[in-house]
This record gives sequence, C-alpha cells and structure tokens, in this order.
Amino acid sequence: MAGPLDGVRILEVGGIGPAPFAAMMLADNGAEVIRVHRPGAGIAKTDVLGRSRRIAELDLKSIEGIAALRRLARDADGLVEGFRPGTMERLGIGPAALLTENPRLVFGRMTGWGQTGPLAKAAGHDINYIALSGALAAIGRPGSCPVPPLALVGDFGGGGMYLAFAMTAALVHAQRTGKGQVVDCAMAEGASLLMAAFYGLHADGEWQAERGRNVLDGAAHFYDTYETADGKHIAIGAIEPQFYAELLKRLGIADPAFDAQMDRSAWPTLKEKIAAVFRTRTRDEWRALLEGTDACFAPVMSMAEAPSHAHMAARGAFTTTDGVVQPAPGPRYSATPLAPPRRPEAASGWREG
Repeated sequence: MAGPLDGVRILEVGGIGPAPFAAMMLADNGAEVIRVHRPGAGIAKTDVLGRSRRIAELDLKSIEGIAALRRLARDADGLVEGFRPGTMERLGIGPAALLTENPRLVFGRMTGWGQTGPLAKAAGHDINYIALSGALAAIGRPGSCPVPPLALVGDFGGGGMYLAFAMTAALVHAQRTGKGQVVDCAMAEGASLLMAAFYGLHADGEWQAERGRNVLDGAAHFYDTYETADGKHIAIGAIEPQFYAELLKRLGIADPAFDAQMDRSAWPTLKEKIAAVFRTRTRDEWRALLEGTDACFAPVMSMAEAPSHAHMAARGAFTTTDGVVQPAPGPRYSATPLAPPRRPEAASGWREG
C-alpha cells in the first residue's frame, strides 16, 4: 500500500459510475477499499473504476450477508454507497444502524438528487442532474440544443470527485474528534458547485445566457477548436493579450481586424478568417509550429492517441494494468507517492454467516 490514505479502510456498497469512481480515487490514494458485491459478480479487467479493490462477495438479500457487512463496518473508517434513498435502511444497514455500532464511521451517500427533496426518489442520470444545475444550458453552439458533456460534469466531477473530497474531509474530522457522520452528496449540487465561477460572471453581467456567445464557450476566435488540412483538430486558448499576440505572430497574421480581440461583434468574422488559416496545414504541421509555445495550443488527441503524447508519456499520465491502458493514479505527492493500479483481490478477515 502507498499514498496519503494508507491505513484507512473504506467499504464500497453498490452503485455504478460516480460511487465506484469515488472509491477508485480513495483506493488510488492509498486507502484499503473493500468492494461488497453479490457472489459471482466479479470485476472485469476492463472495469477501470473497479481497480485496486479487495472484494467481499456478500448476498445483501440474506441475513448472513447483512450480518457480515455489519461486521466489516465495525472495523471500517468509511462506507460509500450509491443506492436510491432508503435502500440501505430497508436492508438494515443504514447510517443509524451502522453508526450505532461504529460511531466514528463516515457514511458517504452518492445520489443524483440527494437524500431529501421532491426529486429524491426519482430515477435519473448525469444529463438530468446537470440540467438542473445550469451547466447543461451553457454548453453547446448558438442556435442548437445543449450538448451533453459526456458524463464528466455530473457523474464524475460533480459526483465521484465531489464525494471523494467530502469523504476525505469527514475522515479528517472523525480522526480528530472520534465522531463519524453522514455525507449526503448529490450530483445536481456537485455540478452546481462546478459552475461557481460562471455564476460569479453571470452576477457581474459578464456571461450571456445564450450558448456560444462567451469567451469560454466557443464564441471567441481565440478560444475554440479548429479543423486542420488532414481532417483532424487543434485547440486554441489564447485569452491573455500577450498569448494572443504570440498566436497571431506565429500564424503570420497581420490583418488589423484581429487587433480588436475582445470585440464580440467581430468574433464571427475573425473566426472564419482564422479557421481558413488552420485549414492550410495538417495537425502535425501545426504542432511543429505551435506546440510548446505561449500561443496556448494543443492538438486534439483521441483516447487512443493521448497516452502516447510526448508530454503525457514523460509525466506517466497513463499506465497499463492487465493489458488495459488507463489513467494513472494521481495527483503526485512528494512524501507519499502513489502505487500503480492493482487487479482486484479477495478480501481477508471476513466471512459470511
């Protein structure tokens, strides 16, 4: 074991997507995570979210399985679950029961809408949760429908990473005071939190409600993606004046119209002009000219390409476990370096019955 959470034991019970992602982050950072699931379910080697776990196969529909989980919980520092509100209580393993037996337990709950409220028991997915946060409405091109940003904003950023942070904070409190607590993480609220800076811009009148009209949503000619001569794409983010000047210099653009960088009315015309420039060379030719400069440039890499990019490779940003290429654990610690991902293994020290 390695990492700053070495010595911390977490139980992971049920759930898909965000709860396993939170448990993966805790495991990546050194915690012993025991994943409780039904007998025979297993974890496929391609299930990156299931890495670095110890597995306890328990039938939570049986008296014996529930008793075994309660025994495991007595020695745990935290528990993560992703069921609908009330499910754990119906099984007899809700926070009231488990914190009575282990008062220092941190009981982390991951749901879309939260444990309370009018929508608490309604079904949903990432797209629904971020729709209520204000995030989905802000993503997309003008005149088009909002674009789902994969499941990054709700499930993984506003969900799993939100819960991993909350669990760590509550674990610090429990170690200091000996008192556990319930952590109620809702993806709709986590996604809202990710929008904090944009709500500030909105309050200042610096953010237009219509999609594709702002600096950071693809409206500006200096902050967008462009197609290259070989049908691939590049990303430009030259916001600051000195970086914008560097971009124009390296592109050989002397057109005075580009001097009005922040004139929103000029953006559509300037975007057409700069797009025509980028179509004159291949992605690799633009890399040779712009990569590593202050022009704020990057090639748009596919998942197949990203691990082999020179910078990502030099940093060890990706690793391979059981033949599966995947993001490496992170972040980087000077005193408690993280171990590579491990294949799941059977948990010891427990038995059902």
